[in-house]
This record gives sequence, C-alpha cells and structure tokens, in this order.
Amino acid sequence: MSSVYKDLIYLLTCSVNEITPDAEKIKAMDLEQLYKLAKFHTVRSAVNIALERANVKHEKFHEAMKKAIRKNIYLDMERTAIFSEFEQHGIWYMPLKGSILKDLYPETGMREMADNDVLYDGEKRNEVKEIMLYHGYEAIHVGRGTEDAYQKKPVLNIEMHTALFGEQHSPNLYNYYLNFKRLMQKDTGNNYSYHFSDEDFYIFMTAHEWKHFSNSGTGIRSLLDCYVYIKVKGDSLNWDYITEQCKLLEIADFEQERRQLARKVFSSVAISELSKSEQEMLMYYLTAGTYGTLENKVHKKLKTQSKISYFLGRAFPPMGYMKRSVEFVEKYPVLYPVGVVYRWFRGVRRSRGYVSRTLKAMKSYDKKKL
Repeated sequence: MSSVYKDLIYLLTCSVNEITPDAEKIKAMDLEQLYKLAKFHTVRSAVNIALERANVKHEKFHEAMKKAIRKNIYLDMERTAIFSEFEQHGIWYMPLKGSILKDLYPETGMREMADNDVLYDGEKRNEVKEIMLYHGYEAIHVGRGTEDAYQKKPVLNIEMHTALFGEQHSPNLYNYYLNFKRLMQKDTGNNYSYHFSDEDFYIFMTAHEWKHFSNSGTGIRSLLDCYVYIKVKGDSLNWDYITEQCKLLEIADFEQERRQLARKVFSSVAISELSKSEQEMLMYYLTAGTYGTLENKVHKKLKTQSKISYFLGRAFPPMGYMKRSVEFVEKYPVLYPVGVVYRWFRGVRRSRGYVSRTLKAMKSYDKKKL
C-alpha cells in the first residue's frame, strides 16, 4: 500500500475518533497528493478536521471543508422546506442514506454530501414535481424508472425515489425491497414522515453499498460510513436479525467482511493485521473512488461474458434500460430502434472519451488475466 493511502487512512481514523494527529507525521506527508486522493473519495472535509486539530492549515482542504459545511446546511434547509410542503399535501416521505449518516459523525460537515436522497409516495409524482419546480428546482428527469432527479444551481441535487431498487438490480435486492413499506416506521411529530429501524437502516445501507461494490466499486467513504455507524449504534443493534436478513439478501458474507475490515482499519491509528483477502478488499475501496470506476465495471462484466456480447449489450440495451434512458421509448416502445440510434449520438455528444476508456479497460482486463 502506498504512503498516500496510509496517510489518508491515518487522518480519517484520527478524524472520526477525535484524535489529534502527530504533527511530525503530517510534515512528512505529500498534502497535494493527499488532497487529490481525498477529493476522489469525497472525504476532504474529514481530512481537514484532522489536520486542523494538529494546527496544520492547508488552504485547499480548508476551503473544501467550508464548502461542505455550507452545502450540508443548505441541503438541510431545503429538505426541511420541501418536507413541510409534503406534510401540507399529504405526501409520505422518508430521508435516506447520507442525510441520516452525516449526523452520526462527530462534527458538522465531517461527512460530505453530494445530494439528498428521499423515498416518497410515487403515486404523488406529479404533485411532487410541482412542489420541486415551485422551490426553484429543474427537473433533470422525472418518471423514467424509480428515481427522479432535481437540481437547483449551483450546488443542490435531490434524488426522489419511488422504490429502493429497480428491476435492473440484483433480483435478491429487488424482491426483498419490493414491499419496502413493511419496514417503514412512523415518525413522531409529523403526519407523513417515516424512518427505518436502526437495524433496517444498516441493512439497507449495506445492500446499497453492495450494489455499487459489486458493479463499478465504491470508495473509502463507504467503509468509513460503516465504521461510524457501528461505532455509534453497534452495541444496541440486533445482530441476529441483521445476519438473518442479510442471508435473505445473499450479502451476509459481504456484510461480515466489510464490518470486520472497517473495524480493523479505523478503530486504531495502528491498523490491525489484515489477511490477504482483507488487503485486497481494502485496495478495492481505495482505488474505486466515491462513484466507482469504469475499469471496475468493465472487468466485472467480462468475468461473465465475452467482449462481443458486452459490446452488443451496450449498443443494444434491453427494453427496460432503454425506457429509463430515453424518454420517448418509455412512451412509445415501438420506437426502440430509433431510441438506440438516438442514444448512440447522445453518447458521442456527451462523452466522447467513453468508448476509448472502455477499450482501455478491456485491454487492462486482458493484462490482469495474464
């Protein structure tokens, strides 16, 4: 493991455990390289908090933390205003993921937020769209699949979900969460807000992480989220129930390995000895970044299919995918062939380097096999 990875882990460990880092250790760090890596993993704010505890001020890290705090406050305000509208219009809702996790971290702004994720009553989709537009959001896409995306410039993104997993995801995840209402518990003090139990929240965050981990990968922030959650909630959780549900989801091995790794990596500034499989798992987190990598995604696909079938699948996606990707195919499935051609040109216009990066990833897979 390279020194910059070790430095990142060390400072994140100090940050979430409220430890003052060794100033001499920090002097030996390449903070510019560390900044790039922390940005890749969306953990600049957490790193900065550790640095400033040691009286080290780095302008880029400091600015990133200030922006993270402002954005978190802004997202909280927007979420409160939108939920107030939902209450008035009789629309049930439940905040998800980061908006809950961030409050478990020791300091405000330590856990950076990219967006707000909300589960809501899909039967009220049109009403929700009117509310979002009224609050100044632009509808990026609405009604295609289970996720509606709204954006308010310069920094606000809200994803409204009508389901927790779609048909395109693992059948085990999709079927388990198809009737998600059985897991929802009513909040006190509001008429239409809900939450998961602590156990079911942990199970969902694990399932959601597995979705990314098993596809293109996910970064060190996910492992840090796991550590913070079990540090705060772990002693009170019903682990028998969690294990039983994870077995139904077929992610029990992943849950146990990820939880054990999180504890070994972040519970002490001196990382516990890792097995070979744990070292490989940790490197997968460290090299994937917040949103995974195209290389990981391609490599996963090529383990189960040929290059030709992979390219054909990308060029001519299944109807369900096309309905989510191209709006007019959702309305008129007979236009699938037109949608395919439209998607090709759209892809060239939006991401000219995608094909070359895919080819590069395929070549790296060949070398990896050798």
